[in-house]
Parts: sequence; C-alpha cells; structure tokens
Amino acid sequence: MRAPLVALLALALLAAPARAQDDPPAISAPSAILVEASTGDVVYERAADKRRSIASATKLMTALLTTEHAELGDKVTAADYVAAPIESKLSLRPGERLSVADLLRGLMLESANDAAVTLAEHVAGTRAAFVRRMNQRARQLKLRDTHFSNEIGLDEAGNYSSAHDLARLAIELRRHSFVRKIADRTSATLSTGYRERTIRNRNTLLTKDRWVNGLKTGHTAMAGYVLVGTRSRRQITLVSVVLGTASMAARDSDTLALLKWGAGRYERIHPVTRGAVVGTPEIEFRRGATLTLVTSGGVRRTVRSGAEITVNDVGIPATVKGPIKRGQRFGYREVLADGKRIAAVPVVSSSSVPAADLPQRTKEWFTKPFALLLAGALLGGTVLAARRARRGPPRPRSPRSQEPEAA
Repeated sequence: MRAPLVALLALALLAAPARAQDDPPAISAPSAILVEASTGDVVYERAADKRRSIASATKLMTALLTTEHAELGDKVTAADYVAAPIESKLSLRPGERLSVADLLRGLMLESANDAAVTLAEHVAGTRAAFVRRMNQRARQLKLRDTHFSNEIGLDEAGNYSSAHDLARLAIELRRHSFVRKIADRTSATLSTGYRERTIRNRNTLLTKDRWVNGLKTGHTAMAGYVLVGTRSRRQITLVSVVLGTASMAARDSDTLALLKWGAGRYERIHPVTRGAVVGTPEIEFRRGATLTLVTSGGVRRTVRSGAEITVNDVGIPATVKGPIKRGQRFGYREVLADGKRIAAVPVVSSSSVPAADLPQRTKEWFTKPFALLLAGALLGGTVLAARRARRGPPRPRSPRSQEPEAA
C-alpha cells in the first residue's frame, strides 16, 4: 500500500500549485472588479455593484465628455477657481489660456481640479450644465449605479459610482487614442499657458510593471484610495477597479495582483483568416465550372484560456446561378467559444459570374441525363417515322382463296 500512497501524495503536491494559480488573489479592497476590455467579460468581482464614493475617478467622465465635445487644439481660458491647499491642481491663473490637450494631461496625470473646472466650463458653459451632461452620458452608457454631483470628485452627497460602472466607463474612455497615450506616460510637459509646467503621473504602477498603461487614481477621506488600472500584454487588455482601500500601498498591491492574475485567464485566438476558401459550388448552365467562395475578413478574439473553439459554415450553397457580382454574400462562417457565438464573418464570391445566355442554357440542358434519354427517344421515333414514310402506305392484304372442305 505504501507505493500507491506515495504516488497519490506526489500527484497532490503537483496539483497544489496549479490550483493556487487558478484561485484569485487575496485583496483588501471592499469593492473590486477585473474585466477583459474587448469583450467586457468579468473574470473577478467583489461587491462590484455597491455604490461608493469614487474621488477623482469622477474625472473619467470629465475626460470622456471633453474628448467627445472639444478639439484638442482649442485654447481655453482658465476658470476662476480657487483650489484649496490640499487639492490637486495646476495652479492656473485666472485668464490664463491653455490647450484642451494640456488641460487633459493635467486632468489625467496630475488629477488637477482647476483643469477639471476649466474643461467643464469650456464644454458646457457652466459647471452645473456640465454635471447635467455627466449624468445624461451615464444614463446613455447604462451606468445604473452612478451619479455625479461635481466634475472633480470631491466628497459630496450624490457623487458615487460602483466598481462595475467605473470599469465600463474606463473601457469607453479608452476608445480615444489620446487618452490612452497620456495615461501611459509617467510625466508630461505642458507647453501652453503663461509658463511651462512639468507634471508627474500619480499612477505609480507605471513604474512598477512595464505592461501597466493606465488609468486613473483617486483619494478622499470618504472614498479612501481608488485606482482604475489597465494593463495590456499580447493584445489582451484588462481593466481593474479597486475602491475604498486603506492606503496607497494597498491600492497598488490589490490592483497589480488582480491584473497579473487575470493575464493568465485569457488567450488571443485567430480562428478565421481573410480569403480562406469556404466552398466551390457548381455554376448552373456551365458544366464543370465552379465558383470559389471565401471569407470576407479575418477574426481575432480574446477568449477565456482553454475555451472550446468551434467554427461552422452556415448557408453555403451547393450550386449557384449567375448573374453574380464579385463580393456577393453567400452565407457566413461563425466562431463559437464554449458554444457561444463570438464572431460571424460573411462568405462572399471571389469573382463575378455573368448570367447564362440561351445557347449556354440549351447546351447545359442537352447534357443532362434525362434530356439525353428524351432526345434519344425523340430521335429514334423520328428515324422510325422516316423509314415508314419512304416505304409508302401499307398494301391491303388479299383474302385467302377458300379451299374445298373435305367430304
């Protein structure tokens, strides 16, 4: 019995690290989430729909509305906003003019409150009008656990969100390339304004992990330490949100643990390539001719690691008939991951086919077996009729001479 027991123990020891790797990391944040950006797939969550104060993560919506409604090159007059000594700020002078691009850099990296107010007034005219737009955009994005009372993120009744909503907001904001680029920088120099300013990114994870590339930090007494983090590697981007952590160290530790763990949960696949031959149906009235059907595009997707991938061709005909235009659609090729469709690529003709003319239709008809039999029968009947015609009408039969009956 000793040998089997040793073998079982060995297997258990080998399996233990694998199970430990599969388990999510232990984190301290009371609310957290981890999402794959391209699909919105949630791989980890803890109280992700609980409404909480979010501090300067509020500025994600401020940045989104700015990128949607202002030009980066626009020059904007600084708002008459006096920031408290403890607030993050660019120390803008009233009347100073900066570009929208520089103000966004100050908003995202330095988390500058005076930049937020200046952008709000530029986009909507007044801060109150801008906040109304923030809540309207939140409804459009179906952020059901989100409401804004200010564009800055100061503790105020009615200014809250959830880890789940912030992840969705971050994914929407990252569609803008300018925001992605500035969030991935450890520092920036603002060249507009009355003086040149160099600012540093408050997201210190950029210096701790080369794959981390965003996105926004926050901290107030009510919200605690907040971080909406992003990490991209091998064309897979993960978005994490941790809310209410007790310290900057805990905030960074939780975020990095989630992002690194999540990296092993997904893989990138390329199940369909552009121009792949799907079928070669026969062309009616063109005996022996075929039309090549191909995929109109390729598919690259992020899926859970180990997902069962199935590729099916749907609606592909066995025969086709002209006229057919090049690129005309004939069915599609679908991709399923664990039985769920994740992509569908149209299948199209690789060339044109004109409509068949009368001689082609006639020729094709006469090459069919049934037509050959019918033609043979008709030909045979015609030959027989011709022979009879040459012989003339049949002669009447003469009555046989009657023989005398035997006596």
